[in-house]
Amino acid sequence: MPGAVALVDVNNFYVSCERLFNPSLEGKPVVVLSNNDGCAIARSNEVKALGVRMAEPWFKLRDLAEQHGIISYSSNYTLYADMSNRVMAVLAQFSPSVEVYSIDECFLDLSGFERKDLAEYGRQIRGRIKQWLGLPVCVGIASTKTLAKLANHIAKKRPEFDGVCDLDAMPGDQRDALLQSIAVGEVWGVGRRITARLADIGIATVAELRVADPKAIRNRFSVVMERTVTELRGVPSLALEEVAPAKKEITCSRSFGTPVVSLQELREAVTCYMTRAAEKLRRQRSLTAAVQVFILTNRFKPDAPQYTPAIAIPLPDASDDTRYLVRHALMGLERIYRPRYQYIKAGVNLIGLTPSANRQASLLNDANEISKSIALMRTMDALNREMGQDSVYLASAGIQKRWRMRRMQKSPHYTTCWGELPIAFA
Repeated sequence: MPGAVALVDVNNFYVSCERLFNPSLEGKPVVVLSNNDGCAIARSNEVKALGVRMAEPWFKLRDLAEQHGIISYSSNYTLYADMSNRVMAVLAQFSPSVEVYSIDECFLDLSGFERKDLAEYGRQIRGRIKQWLGLPVCVGIASTKTLAKLANHIAKKRPEFDGVCDLDAMPGDQRDALLQSIAVGEVWGVGRRITARLADIGIATVAELRVADPKAIRNRFSVVMERTVTELRGVPSLALEEVAPAKKEITCSRSFGTPVVSLQELREAVTCYMTRAAEKLRRQRSLTAAVQVFILTNRFKPDAPQYTPAIAIPLPDASDDTRYLVRHALMGLERIYRPRYQYIKAGVNLIGLTPSANRQASLLNDANEISKSIALMRTMDALNREMGQDSVYLASAGIQKRWRMRRMQKSPHYTTCWGELPIAFA
């Protein structure tokens, strides 16, 4: 008998983080907006009930927001990332093997826990996160990751489960009836296109996909869909990844709050984005062999002059040193920059990534210089981790950053900035 897997998911994560530090938002319609306050990327249940769709442009919602009192917040990714880390730290206490699947989702390996009442164990997980962190979560438990995802969906959408669903503990006829009532599009990895193609062959529910012939599904779709069918049958086909695989490419880009024309402001933006990318590079213990820089004008303004250049700069030595990467990125930027264009976005890519264990000295970079670089980057990362992002940064990143994306309604960095800690009044 296969072991059990749990998927723990924070409900409406971004909204829940905002409500945590502002309890007056409970029960009120709340949305969190994307970069530059463009689209709704998180919606409270009250907002969903009003028919607001994911990624709905905010400018289209202003009348509805005024009518129903929808409260909007700019995205506060620093807060969300910190709360995510705290959630994952708590979940690690419930299993020796976990896979952080996304900022608000985590798989737990419950193999060997079969003698426990796993539904009760799920309620303990739910209760501890609520008590320690103040965030609401749902827990789905089953024999495979795909079924655990589905169980989490059931726990979230069906009030009778009170936030915890153990599919394996259900009587077979009850489970079959439940799966027959759920549309196949709710299955992990089954998007709109595949849903339409499945409908063409008479498969509309989870139960119908579960009893489909895996080989026929593979021939018509892919090996991934075949694995989905076997997972729905309770046969594990997707391993738990305790360590996320290193990315093969790292990208960092943002849209500007206002159009940028000057090279100086573009230099500041590229420096900031390369700084973030380099931090991610070091975090996964990799080096990059080349950097790519790109800048974009607004393609939604066809009457305005358009220019969307990009350039890749091979590095003499693979590196993870922010200074080195920024220097080459700015060289590339100066080669592609043209005045008089209004740029609305810039970004950088790190490509040709290799493990940092493969770092080698060269004629241009001796072992002593490499040791100094490693020590300096570790110190910068430690200071920014302990004292807050950008406590230490390169001068070329600028100070005022007029180009920075609009976040007019951002909440404070309650948990990561000393000057923005929440204040309790007696």
